[in-house]
Amino acid sequence: MIKISPSILSADFVNLERDIARVSGADMLHVDVMDGCFVPNLTIGVPVVQSIRKCTDLFLDVHLMIDKPVRYVEAFAQAGADLLSVHLEADHPTRIREALRQMDRCGVKKAVALRPITKAEAVLPYLEELDLVLVMTVEPGFGGQAFLEEQLETVSQVRALIDRYHPACRLEVDGGVNAKTAPRVVAAGADTLVAGSAVYGAADPAAAIAALRGE
Repeated sequence: MIKISPSILSADFVNLERDIARVSGADMLHVDVMDGCFVPNLTIGVPVVQSIRKCTDLFLDVHLMIDKPVRYVEAFAQAGADLLSVHLEADHPTRIREALRQMDRCGVKKAVALRPITKAEAVLPYLEELDLVLVMTVEPGFGGQAFLEEQLETVSQVRALIDRYHPACRLEVDGGVNAKTAPRVVAAGADTLVAGSAVYGAADPAAAIAALRGE
């Protein structure tokens, strides 16, 4: 089953509760946390996630685009995240491992994320304990970017690794996902799609979500 995780990066932050309600038929809500260091942009932090948690029952898919994410795992878990994804490029492998252990202690689902520069094989040391792998199909940091065609191969490679070592793990794709690119990333093996502009830029976000699911 294809799951859709609308990204609030494309929502109207003045009317965030309203815009979250507009995508209540989605499977998850994607929350991009950027620190201005790992990526050249600043977005939201723990207090906003706490507020989001109070206004929705949607599964909170929190994407930590931050340096040394182990420092903030507990805080975001306590704020209401259901899943946390950390970038393999954001710290030394031993610290990524510690971040995943911290997620276990906090009772949140675990994910790692790959920038376009990172090869699929980088997930192998962690794969058997993960709930999700996130493959970026744009360079992280800003919404509304064009889809990177070459990342379809990475999606296919990660799918092959998941099928071989941990079939229960989901494969999420984030970046430039819309009505045109969604079927292609699904064909490459993705089962969870993050979409920002394609949902929030639509006249009817519910219809856009259904279309991305292929309904």
